[in-house]
Amino acid sequence: MSVIGASSAPRRIIALHAAIRDDIGDLVTRRPLPGPGLDQLDPFLFLNHHGPQTYQANNRGLPFGPHPHRGFETVTFILEGSLAHADSADHQSVIRAGGMQWMTAGSGIVHAEISPPEFLREGGPLEILQLWINLPSALKMSEPRYLGLQRESIVQIALDDGGELSLIAGTFAERRGPVETLTDVFMSTVTLPPGGTLRAPAAAGRQVFLYVVEGEIRIGEDTAGARQLVELERDGDSVELVAERETRLLFGHAPVIDEPVFSHGPFVMNTREEIMQAIEDYQAGRFGGLSQ
Repeated sequence: MSVIGASSAPRRIIALHAAIRDDIGDLVTRRPLPGPGLDQLDPFLFLNHHGPQTYQANNRGLPFGPHPHRGFETVTFILEGSLAHADSADHQSVIRAGGMQWMTAGSGIVHAEISPPEFLREGGPLEILQLWINLPSALKMSEPRYLGLQRESIVQIALDDGGELSLIAGTFAERRGPVETLTDVFMSTVTLPPGGTLRAPAAAGRQVFLYVVEGEIRIGEDTAGARQLVELERDGDSVELVAERETRLLFGHAPVIDEPVFSHGPFVMNTREEIMQAIEDYQAGRFGGLSQ
């Protein structure tokens, strides 16, 4: 399925940013953002790529016990395995392969992301992506919210040449994803066979987020391979790429916020004073509690 016309101006690659290995205990982890020479892709702040790896039976699972956040959103993609979520706003879920979760930390939340009991007992393959998306100052103190979706609740759109786009947020081919975002974010995952194409609109000025999970793509005369974050120019109004081999992508775009970013661990605000207030509020129990 092609959704852009011949008059579109495709964006070109500015730079490629490799995901740097940074394991968390026995969890294989690579991180392309932030990385050398790239602090953020406003409003996209952070991406962790966990796995792929296979856990043995009777394992310890994911290590992300209760911890706080304020001032941004986390978007988690479960490519393989499963993920149990619980938070101080009383949301709970277990999301399995092909599903995702979108959490707005907003004014403050404590959450845990761990492996469910059956995964701890039986083991199996695991691959997870987590993306942090900034919120503008006017929305940083929004009420926390959470939505977890299994694969069957995500809009699946067939592409030309046998590919598929899983539409999470925004509009594509006159269909709309199930997540209604606060900041007009478009978000999807894409799978392409060798020779498969993606031709998608991305209005000029918006920031594109394009990460090659596996495989290889060609954009114009340039190529990008597995575990590379592709930085594209903001000029142009579309993204056009071809898969050189079997490929999986994380593809999104969003308005640029263009505000100061002051971050400290799990808090992302605009000033140092706001960070100090976040720490004080968390320590005083104002984010609510969660025991896991």
